[in-house]
Amino acid sequence: MIEFTVYGEPIAQGRPRFSTVGGFVRAYDPKKSSDYKDYIRLAAVEHKPAELITGPIAMKLIVYRPIPKSFSKKKAQEAEDGTIYPVTKPDGDNYQKGVKDALTGILWRDDSQIVDARVLKRYSFNPRIEIAVKEL
Repeated sequence: MIEFTVYGEPIAQGRPRFSTVGGFVRAYDPKKSSDYKDYIRLAAVEHKPAELITGPIAMKLIVYRPIPKSFSKKKAQEAEDGTIYPVTKPDGDNYQKGVKDALTGILWRDDSQIVDARVLKRYSFNPRIEIAVKEL
């Protein structure tokens, strides 16, 4: 099992942007998403296996979002304790998309190998994403 943490505020995969170059339409990642994927890759390189995983994979993400400043001290503590959940956007699968894209070619050959995936969204005073990958 490979486990590591990416510290800092989690960034969900943004919608693709389009531009026209030489009469052809080109799609690209928004800068914020692209930069965050690079950051995930940097954190993952330390845990890179000797060879890319080629079999089926289970992946678990725990996304710890920052506690909103508008929360009272009591509500903020409840959020930290896990009794209040972040039910606002972005969706958990948008975090997952960014992580899957970032780790392709670092931990596994293709993200289609992920056959079991789970995303948990929580609040924390210490925002981060905890990533666990297991070859099945």
